[in-house]
Amino acid sequence: MSQPASAEPAKLVIGVFTAEPELIMPVAGQLSEKFGNIDLESDWFPFDYTDYYEPEMGSGLMRRMMAFKPLIAQDALAGIKHVTNEIESDFTAEEKRRINIDPGYLLRERFVLATAKNFSHRIYIGRGIYADLTLVYRKGAFRTLPWTYPDYAAQNMLEFLQRVRSKYVYDLKSLKEHSHD
Repeated sequence: MSQPASAEPAKLVIGVFTAEPELIMPVAGQLSEKFGNIDLESDWFPFDYTDYYEPEMGSGLMRRMMAFKPLIAQDALAGIKHVTNEIESDFTAEEKRRINIDPGYLLRERFVLATAKNFSHRIYIGRGIYADLTLVYRKGAFRTLPWTYPDYAAQNMLEFLQRVRSKYVYDLKSLKEHSHD
C-alpha cells in the first residue's frame, strides 16, 4: 500500500502576454510583490493565438516568461491563479484585458498550468481552477502531449523551461542541504 507523503515544493513559472510591452515592468513588479523575486526571465516570444485574443487584446501579441525564486506548495496553484486574475483586472481598460497572465509550476517530471477552463485532461484543484498537465519530462527533455499549446511546444519555450528546471533542481539540492544544518 502506498503511504501519503508531502508533495515536493514547485518552481512558480508565470507567462505574461500582451500587445503593450511597456506593461511588463509594472506587471512584473506586482508579481514580485506577491510571489517574491524573479529568478529567471525569458526574452519576448512571439504569440500565435492572435485570432482568439486579438479582438480583446489587439494585434502583435508577445509572451514573456518568468520563474520565481521562492519555491511554492503545489496546492497553492489555485490561489495563485486568483491573484494573477486580480492583477489582470488592474490592467483592464474599457472592459478589455491588456495583459494575460498564465501561472503554472514546474517540477522535475512535469510542467503544469492553471486555468479556469475545464477539459478532459484537466484536473479540478479547487476554487474554480483546473490544473493542465502541459509538458512531461522524459529522457532528458520536456515532451509535449497531444493537447500542449503550440507556444509551449516551441523550441525557445522548451529551452527556457529546461533552464528553469536546472535552476529548480539546484534550488531543491540547496534546500535539502540547508535543512540538514
